[in-house]
Amino acid sequence: MERESFEDEEVARLLNKNFISIKVDREERPDVDSFYMDACVALNNSGGWPLSCFLDHDKRPFFAGTYFPKNDSPYGAGFMTILKRISKLWENNRRELLNLSESIIRHLDQKGESNDPPADVTSSAFRSLLARFDAKFGGFGGAPKFPSFGNLLFLSRYYFLKKSQSAKEMLKKTLDSMYQGGIYDHIGGGFCRYSTDEKWLVPHFEKMMTDNALHILIYSEAAAILGSEYGDISRHITEFCIREMLDSKGGFYTATDADSEGVEGKFYVFTPDEIIEVLGDKDGQRYCQMYDITPGGNFEGKSIPNLIGRDLDENVVSFAKECNKKLLQYRNLRVPPFLDDKILVSINGLMIAALSVQGRVLKDESIVKTAENCAQFVISSLIKNGRLLARFRNGEAGIAANSDDYACFIWGLIELYQTTLNPKWLKTATQLTEDMHNLFWDHESGGYYFASMDMDELPIRQKNFIDGALPSGNGIMAMNLIKLSRICAEAKYEEKARAIIRCAAEVMEAYPAANSTMLCALLYLEDGGTEIVLVNGRDFGELKDALPPFRPFTVAAVCGKGFEEMQSLAPYLREYRQIDGRAAAYVCRKGSCSSPVTTTPELEEQLSKP
Repeated sequence: MERESFEDEEVARLLNKNFISIKVDREERPDVDSFYMDACVALNNSGGWPLSCFLDHDKRPFFAGTYFPKNDSPYGAGFMTILKRISKLWENNRRELLNLSESIIRHLDQKGESNDPPADVTSSAFRSLLARFDAKFGGFGGAPKFPSFGNLLFLSRYYFLKKSQSAKEMLKKTLDSMYQGGIYDHIGGGFCRYSTDEKWLVPHFEKMMTDNALHILIYSEAAAILGSEYGDISRHITEFCIREMLDSKGGFYTATDADSEGVEGKFYVFTPDEIIEVLGDKDGQRYCQMYDITPGGNFEGKSIPNLIGRDLDENVVSFAKECNKKLLQYRNLRVPPFLDDKILVSINGLMIAALSVQGRVLKDESIVKTAENCAQFVISSLIKNGRLLARFRNGEAGIAANSDDYACFIWGLIELYQTTLNPKWLKTATQLTEDMHNLFWDHESGGYYFASMDMDELPIRQKNFIDGALPSGNGIMAMNLIKLSRICAEAKYEEKARAIIRCAAEVMEAYPAANSTMLCALLYLEDGGTEIVLVNGRDFGELKDALPPFRPFTVAAVCGKGFEEMQSLAPYLREYRQIDGRAAAYVCRKGSCSSPVTTTPELEEQLSKP
């Protein structure tokens, strides 16, 4: 619609004559996008982008839709006709439109009951995923096919807790299929937004850092529970993110566009002649056969490199890597897609969380350092006058952060603390959690509003429980609060997590698989969790290195000399001691701690007990 209508002079004249047109960047203002998308769904039983929403003078919506062609078609009215009709209705039947806008606001402002969710809600969600699972190509449902990160995070935790082989198989099949498909950039690394087909071949070529952060996270988790090959994939994604999306100040940009020179996917596709030109005849033909590069192509006459239906044997992995390096150099001579160089706090929070998990799973200090630099950048550049801001660009920070922004950054800080055990990250996480409570908490029903109490630009304040492209902020915070309750031994955090879950219970019961992030929090509560307390002393590094890199329901806290700040963050740690000058580890479950141990084998034995 941007080229067809919004850049068209005839459309512009009609808009400027009868309307005040406001273009919203939905990444900068997800609160505005979320509210009016909900209105679109309420009016049409469906939504999507581009979103056109028509409002009254109080910003209340009365008409909304997604894509409209400029002119009428057999499928419905065009944008020009719609603009004329709305102008006429506003002039002649304004009360009718205002009544409609009032009814939409009443509908959107309905509040559900706060109750405990059904005892079997996690099992119901698992059965729902099992019923929708695509056993042939992985993922859930048909085309277009999205990664559905909340579902994947839920499956990894469901498998970890329940030892469900079906959960493991769904997770593995989906991760394998996404990587093998054209949605993955085999040459440069990183994932595109989603697949337009069921087998992950033809993507929408936009690369979003939201998606790539979550891909790094889930493939890193898979490296810990499924096999080291998933760690190689996660590392390749990170190489793309650092090479192309990392600002010199330490923050990550937002996205690269799908188009290059006005053509979607042009930057990413190849012909056999191009491959042979770069690699030579023998290696070029071998590569074309390996990556499905054919004369007829698989996308508009050219080929998207992919491995669908093929696995690379170990003896050809090095060949593929060398070829892809050469092809990347060649591809970089092309006109690149547009770079959206905004730095958003939500994306950077996700990247900090992902890189922190990846760094400890792969035992890579350089990745951890990148996460630390990113966290320090956010703290230095995106917290002003005690308030977290959402966006940084060209040296300027702005736009008050919403609750999803806070949740994502707090998640990143908690994971960074778990990796580094540096108390400063935990301190900032607890401070922001307190700020978030003051700005967003619903003191009547529980849960976090999307917009803060001092943001009154929208007609009503809403809460976000359902996962979308981004896991829901309330779901993320339920997980964050449970982890903080365990690290700091503060019951208030778990009480808030349970209040969020009760507030979301009605939605969880109705749409269990759409609330996967919240269900991850429920699985944590079902497990009860494990806490490891480390006391600094001789051979501390050995015990720290023995901490499990990925156990979704386990957290660690450290105390002793050099970690005195933890006494104020978690006062209970004052009671823990070294053993004869040696570092000690205490493994605790459900409020009871085992006898301290001082060696790696002893710690591993303690952790292996049910």
